[in-house]
Amino acid sequence: MSTPVEIVALVVSPVHAFEGRPQDGPRPDPSPVGQAEVEIRAGLGIVGDRYFGQTAHRNAAITVLDEASLEVFDPRPDPTVLRRNIVLRGYPVDTLAAGRGVAGQRFSLDSGFGAVEFQAYRPANPCAWMNAVIGDGAMKASRGHGGVRTTPLTSGRLRLGPAVFDLLD
Repeated sequence: MSTPVEIVALVVSPVHAFEGRPQDGPRPDPSPVGQAEVEIRAGLGIVGDRYFGQTAHRNAAITVLDEASLEVFDPRPDPTVLRRNIVLRGYPVDTLAAGRGVAGQRFSLDSGFGAVEFQAYRPANPCAWMNAVIGDGAMKASRGHGGVRTTPLTSGRLRLGPAVFDLLD
């Protein structure tokens, strides 16, 4: 079943800025984080992202977040602050995840270049860095709706704006 959605943020981070102790603050990210368009490669992730082609992140190359998850924060943060790769409006993406080591739902996104297919895996649990970049209590407020870690099954492009979400299983 096709569901109209909106891609509200696309994030490519060439370095892992959340290393070390949260109280020391994030490392500088050498490039703009938000993108208007991204290139995705099957089995590898988003071209230019810190997790692209990383074996350790093979089932977690791209993280997808439901923009509604930001409603728990006051004030509501810019969606790029959470550094989730794809932020969607219009579908509860947390429902796509499965347990540790078990595949969740397969789905696709099409923003006008053709559908890109993904395999959902585990939830993207928030960490203490959320408190550092959003504010005290952010990690706790994000529990249960931090997004889903996925692997791209096909290559393609996504851009900001209207898109179509399809469950494939």
